[in-house]
Amino acid sequence: MGTGAAVTQRLIRKESRGDLPLLACLAVLVLMLTALCAWAPVFAGRQEDRALRQRVDAAQVQAPLISLSTTPEVFNTSPPAVNMATLLGAGRTLTDHLGGSAARHLTFAGGGSYDYNQASLVSPRPPGPADTSTRLTVSYLPSARAHLHYVSGRAPADHTPLGTAPQIGLSQATAQALGVRAGSRLTLEFDKTLGVQNAPPRAGLVVSGVYRTTAAADDFWTGRETLDQPSRYRAERSAGTVLAVRGLVGLDAADLLAGAGVGGPRVTWQVRADLSGAALDRARALTGPLSHYSADLSATLCQGVDPITGDISCQVGGQATGPLLVTDFLTPLLAAFTAQDQQARALATFAVDALAAVALATVTVAVRLLLRRRQAHLRLQRARGASTARLVLLRCAVAWPVVLIAALLGWAAGRALAPTGTSGSPQPVPAALAAAVVVLTVPLMTWLAVREPRRPGRLRRSRRKTAVGRRVVLELTVLLAAAAGVVALRSQGPDGILGAVPVLVALAVVLILLRICPLVLRLVLRQARRGRGAVGFIGAARAAHDAPATGLALFVLVLTLGTAVFGGLVQRTIGDGLATGAAWTTGADASATVAGTVTSAPTADAGIRTALQRLHTLDLAGQADGAVISRVAVITVDPRQLAAIAPKSPLAGALLSGLATPPGTRAGASAPLPSLLSPDLRASERTGGFTATVVTQGQPPVDLNFKPVGTLTAAELRDPLLGPVTAEIPAGTPMLITTATAEHLMPQQSSGSTVLLLKGGASRGPATAGPAALRSAAAKALGPLARIRVRSETLSTLRADGLTRGLGTIYTTTSILAALSGLLALALELTLTSHERGRTASFLRTLGLGGKEAGALHFLQLLPLAVASAVGGTLLGLLEPRLMAPTLDLRQFTGGPAQPALRTDYSLTVALVAGVTALILAAAATETVLARRRRLGAVLRLT
Repeated sequence: MGTGAAVTQRLIRKESRGDLPLLACLAVLVLMLTALCAWAPVFAGRQEDRALRQRVDAAQVQAPLISLSTTPEVFNTSPPAVNMATLLGAGRTLTDHLGGSAARHLTFAGGGSYDYNQASLVSPRPPGPADTSTRLTVSYLPSARAHLHYVSGRAPADHTPLGTAPQIGLSQATAQALGVRAGSRLTLEFDKTLGVQNAPPRAGLVVSGVYRTTAAADDFWTGRETLDQPSRYRAERSAGTVLAVRGLVGLDAADLLAGAGVGGPRVTWQVRADLSGAALDRARALTGPLSHYSADLSATLCQGVDPITGDISCQVGGQATGPLLVTDFLTPLLAAFTAQDQQARALATFAVDALAAVALATVTVAVRLLLRRRQAHLRLQRARGASTARLVLLRCAVAWPVVLIAALLGWAAGRALAPTGTSGSPQPVPAALAAAVVVLTVPLMTWLAVREPRRPGRLRRSRRKTAVGRRVVLELTVLLAAAAGVVALRSQGPDGILGAVPVLVALAVVLILLRICPLVLRLVLRQARRGRGAVGFIGAARAAHDAPATGLALFVLVLTLGTAVFGGLVQRTIGDGLATGAAWTTGADASATVAGTVTSAPTADAGIRTALQRLHTLDLAGQADGAVISRVAVITVDPRQLAAIAPKSPLAGALLSGLATPPGTRAGASAPLPSLLSPDLRASERTGGFTATVVTQGQPPVDLNFKPVGTLTAAELRDPLLGPVTAEIPAGTPMLITTATAEHLMPQQSSGSTVLLLKGGASRGPATAGPAALRSAAAKALGPLARIRVRSETLSTLRADGLTRGLGTIYTTTSILAALSGLLALALELTLTSHERGRTASFLRTLGLGGKEAGALHFLQLLPLAVASAVGGTLLGLLEPRLMAPTLDLRQFTGGPAQPALRTDYSLTVALVAGVTALILAAAATETVLARRRRLGAVLRLT
């Protein structure tokens, strides 16, 4: 027993030394797969965290995603009172009622704010007869102070001196509309509280100062335009118009107003989500407690009933309040991000599965070559009586320790290289499966190589017929599985299993190529028989004979090349789509949007061309049947301005030809206005034009007559010039575009929007204006409240998106690793089949074949493999995206108006095809050089 064990150990050591290069190949493959299982999920988690953090930060720039609000009950005490400073301070402790550790991920933005319902301005009365009444909203908004500059007076005091009235600050436009200045006194009449008061309470405020707004780069003024500009709307229950304005008060204004009998304001605490570090894990930890946060607050703080209103009464910092309302926009944002993340994961799955298939094929080739090198030894041991199990265990004893050690080293290396503090975590199960597959491949293929062949029975068919039948069954199975996988992928989208469909498609393409290649080579053989010389004929004959044997190498090359082409197509499509999305967002080099319609044409800096678009929402009536179409988006433009900004734009060309009016034409109420309609508006009124009545407060109604001259096409509706103004229109709203002449018939309105497009540079030269110059020109043209978007900045933001960059990194990494694995597999496969090619060349050399002819023979034998792999890989890379088009939703990565068109990266495709061809030709040249170095004895032994 001891002698046998020693002999076995010596055999294992001897075979390990002889198989060291191939065992190193197996170790490298296993190390790569396990390292990826440890590193890639963590890296993907970091990119997901970055993408989510970018979206949350962009949303919180405009407004916090979570807010708490309530109304203090001021009439529970006598006299009515509220301590607003205490209430706002106590509100900061409301997040302590969140379950788990969610409260640590929330921070309060500022100290809270409050707003009263609109109050009627009793005195002074605004100058002019245009307005029948004035409504003023009193607000406390400490975050606005950084965006205001007082031109007279000062900001309202947070602690009003005893015996004085509350202070209020007004904008320049509001003070002018009211006819007041710093030091003026306002008398307001608030709504009465039912069950407590019989008459509306009145209170006096003193104008402490007049301010002007300053530009904000963080979209602070979005939704807060009334702090700067007053608005007017039609009175509901009487004829005339209402002037609506807004003013800012100090902290203790609510205390003084409560003492005057005014009901409590709406108090709001705005909360920001802190998603630093593992953003995705933190967001998921927040959404659970937030879903029942309102119920938890009610159960903890709301135990009483308001004796006046009968509603639930709560206690916040000792102050009685109404019910607490929680507004959560984080959960919908996370749901939208999850859908985008799933699409990115699906696209990444295709690349990862392809890499796993290439690595597995490389492992198979390495094990085959390992067994081929030991074929003589295995036969000898078999002849000496060794059993199949003994031979299998002997090979496993050599390979398994190497594989296990490589798996552990790869896992440790992946963990060391993986970033920390992310939402991703290493995946030990896929790593164990990858190592197990490699471990089981060795005994399986060894058993297939050393097993005893079956003895053919009396009724058993010939081996050739059996092999042909098995091949047909295998090919039909693969083709049906690939077709079913494509159908399932197109219908229900990718998942963990369907992500392997591209591998099945690649296998189907290889099987088809293996069927076509012999037929093509036979046609070549027919032509070669008629030619002079035997090299071409013999090379084609050997290639046709060896075509089935090169199936594994062909599969590796086709899958590697197809994955690289597919990845290049995805990245090229996303790259072009990002430029389209940035252009759609900004419309030109930059755009500025402001609420209300500006009547006078704004002026911009020299060297910057501008185009103005005004958006109105009107009710149209069809001239043919009188049917009313409500809420139609009417856009007025100057076609010449748009053509100057974008001369090649299809929309500008259509507007210039359809809306152009002769020079000197004056606008008249009865003159028809040429218009282009959206398809849905044209479908609602197939013949005739439209009329609309514009009622402007304090002026007689204006009747407009729109004359349709055409219908907007799909390409014109997706023109970037319409991007900024389309963002102001709800989805599904009918659209009408008419000439700017209509603006001369309508005065300035507070409703609607005004969009200014800016193009930098001279009219016949490259753009020279930078983002700062464009922003300055936009702010100068539309004022500090304008929301400004610069195309270069928007494009940089889109390109820096975590999902987009992570997807590109994954495709680049997997393509490089797949190419290296494919190169290794090809080298091993060529080494495995080089014996037959060398034997043929050696036999012909004994018959007088020259060196150049031998090189040509090697080249001709490998040329079909190069052509088939290049054609198959290219077709696979171009075919897969078309087959999976319904599941490739790339619009979420680009932000454009529609799904971006698939764009093939032809330069990358040509480079890959040339690289594969050059690789195989280099292999042929290497075999030729090695054959020339053989001496006559070696040549005779090969024959």
